[in-house]
Amino acid sequence: MNHVTGPQAADVESQYRAEFAMGAHSARHLRRVLRLYLVRSGPAEVSDAAELALTELVANVVRHVPGRRCRVCFLLQPDAVRVEVADDCPELPVPTAAGTLGEGGRGLVIVAAVTDRWGVTPYADGRGKTVWFECVGKAAARRTT
Repeated sequence: MNHVTGPQAADVESQYRAEFAMGAHSARHLRRVLRLYLVRSGPAEVSDAAELALTELVANVVRHVPGRRCRVCFLLQPDAVRVEVADDCPELPVPTAAGTLGEGGRGLVIVAAVTDRWGVTPYADGRGKTVWFECVGKAAARRTT
C-alpha cells in the first residue's frame, strides 16, 4: 500500500505569507492552505471557525477593494492562529446589522461570532489597513481561565 505523507508539525513554518489578486476561487484555495497548516501544526479544532472567518475577509476584498489585491498572513502558535488580510484601500470596514433580506453586510458580524478576537488596524499613512482575527484552541483557552 502506498502512503503519502506531508510535512510533520516540526517541518511546518509558523507563518504563511502571500500576496494575491483575489478572484472567484481564492477563498477556497486559501481555506485549504489554512486547514493544512492548522492540521499539521496548529490547533486543528479551530479550523472550521478560522476558515469561515477567512472566507468572509476574502469576500470583503473581492467586493470592496479596487483591484482585489491583498496580502494574507497566517501566524501559527501551538494553541492559536492569527489570520491577517491587508490591503491598500483606505476605507475601513464596519460591521453592519443588515436586514434579513439584504444581500450583504453580515461578514464582519460572522467574523466576530466565530473568532475569539478580531479587529482592524489602519496603516499610519492612511493608505490601507489590516483586518485580522484570532482563534484560540481549547488548550490555550483552558490556561487563560
